[in-house]
Amino acid sequence: MTDAISYAAAPAPAPAPTPLAGRAARARLDRLWQRGCDFLGTPTAIMGGAMSWVSERRLVAAISDAGGFGVLACGSMGPDQLAEEIAATRALTARPFGVNLINMHPALDRLLDVCREQAVGHVVIAGGLPSGATLRRIKDGGAKALAFAPTLIAGRRLVKQGADALVIEGTEAGGHIGPVSTTVLAQEILPDLREVPVFVAGGIGRGETILSYLELGASGVQIGTRFVCATECIAHPSFKQAFIRASARDAQPSVQIDPRFPVIPVRALANEASKRFMEFQREVIAKVDAGAMGRDEGILEIEHFWAGALRRAVIDGDVESGSLMAGQSVGLVTREQPVAEILAELTAQAETALARRAGDEASLGMMADQAVGAL
Repeated sequence: MTDAISYAAAPAPAPAPTPLAGRAARARLDRLWQRGCDFLGTPTAIMGGAMSWVSERRLVAAISDAGGFGVLACGSMGPDQLAEEIAATRALTARPFGVNLINMHPALDRLLDVCREQAVGHVVIAGGLPSGATLRRIKDGGAKALAFAPTLIAGRRLVKQGADALVIEGTEAGGHIGPVSTTVLAQEILPDLREVPVFVAGGIGRGETILSYLELGASGVQIGTRFVCATECIAHPSFKQAFIRASARDAQPSVQIDPRFPVIPVRALANEASKRFMEFQREVIAKVDAGAMGRDEGILEIEHFWAGALRRAVIDGDVESGSLMAGQSVGLVTREQPVAEILAELTAQAETALARRAGDEASLGMMADQAVGAL
């Protein structure tokens, strides 16, 4: 018996976008992220995620020069180091860039003074919810204040306290992560928080995904993992190769063995160090249970396990005992590329998606007209 499915014609492949459709798609994309571009002062509303030891002067300048918005990762830098890094970045680019500060940094007030003295235009506060006083200090220093919002309620509170823009970052991101996915956070926050620009982060590796968040109401995106293998990035070749070889499933969050000994979840590529961390927790917990060590001392021991591990991996290339912080979009990193090429690729993917959609809509319109004419 003949299979009935054989009578169905295979769908025709979508036609390639015409130059006119391409220009219209670019105009549409520019409208979608105009608010983010205006806020950042850039041609594209793509922020570079601040990654310690990675987001330094060269990568930041390259992102800004290519039309994105580079962000320096202060990390554990002291005030003098930060001032030097800001000045060095300015020597490499005349384009806008920002500085990311850790809310829990013991010298946060002095770092804010440095940003004011250096006339930094945008300060991103990460690592916890900043106080209203911190946001006011940023703004009083002449900069725009960006903060991370883990929930809609927190986002609204940050806006009331003076945040000029928000970043919402899902658990797909690399480094320190929260429990909620990017897609869920976006659905929770974007439709209902319109007072300030909102940038989406976590697991973004293609232009079509950028487009989807822009259409949901985002003003732009923040991307980190895709830039690790930029040619301008100073990361060790072995660190970059680990990213190129990895799949999304290799980027795993750190595991907490016992709730008495809290572990802040960090997403990184699984390696010998991540396996050893599990064993180390068990060893410390056993000592505490045996009375050989106090609980507080045990918690500190576990926290100190990763001390210096990120630098060992990024700078020294020790990809087994170091920390390979990476987001799940690492599976989309397939080769080393210049920053300009990465940004152009992401933009082209978004434009192509828009152009093909316009072509599909035009085809449907023609089919409808033909159907009406046949009646």
